[in-house]
Amino acid sequence: MIIVDSHCHLDFPELHLELKEKIQNANDAGVKYLQTICTKISEFEKVYKIANDHKNIFCSVGIHPNNVSSEKLYKAEEIIELAKRDKVIGIGETGLDYYYEDSPKDLQQESFLEHIKASQETGLPIIIHTRDADDDTLEILQRTQAEKSYPALIHCFTASKKFAEEVLKLGLYISVSGIVTFKNAESLRDALKVVPLERILVETDSPYLAPIPKRGKPNEPAYTKYTAEYLAEFLKIPYNELAEATTDNFFKLFSKAVKDVSIS
Repeated sequence: MIIVDSHCHLDFPELHLELKEKIQNANDAGVKYLQTICTKISEFEKVYKIANDHKNIFCSVGIHPNNVSSEKLYKAEEIIELAKRDKVIGIGETGLDYYYEDSPKDLQQESFLEHIKASQETGLPIIIHTRDADDDTLEILQRTQAEKSYPALIHCFTASKKFAEEVLKLGLYISVSGIVTFKNAESLRDALKVVPLERILVETDSPYLAPIPKRGKPNEPAYTKYTAEYLAEFLKIPYNELAEATTDNFFKLFSKAVKDVSIS
């Protein structure tokens, strides 16, 4: 049964130094498609090459909020130009991170808005990182969605049930990482109870956040299967149903991604 790692970082050294092995591990685990996520546009070409060299890998283009200060402020037009390439299927990751103080809040918000404009113009889904910034994230989403709607995903969801309910009203999808398997993630599991199956994706965010039973080790795309297995059990549905639904959701949301008929 095919599953998709909707969010990993194959350009990071922990994965890139053994890239061929990590991709094979994923394939052996049934994780047949991957999206490698751009966190610095200055390093986009490396991210893009990985996607372009592998028929089952796609990528995004964007700046992680913690990297806003170290990058120039890319305007929507610049992001759009890079997003025209075939294997680029999403905008981001972008968003707001108030947990760390790596980038001033006003610069994070300005960058976030440029990414949103790029999503509004291209129709490509925006991949949103939000940490300790739920109120501002929601305000920006509600305001900009009212101006011109755009597809979007909250990646590595860790927010409240109320936040989940509000972003679902806006048509957003929610991506579940290995955090859902952690013993102290009761509030996350409670929030996921309000998320319909047709809005859920799965991811690793590797090389971070390895799920149980691999917690404490470097994460890799193959471990998406552990998260998917846990989630299926939590939702009380067969694994195959969870796998099929999350894969269908990925290709529905990231509609520019093309399935390869040779992959099964």
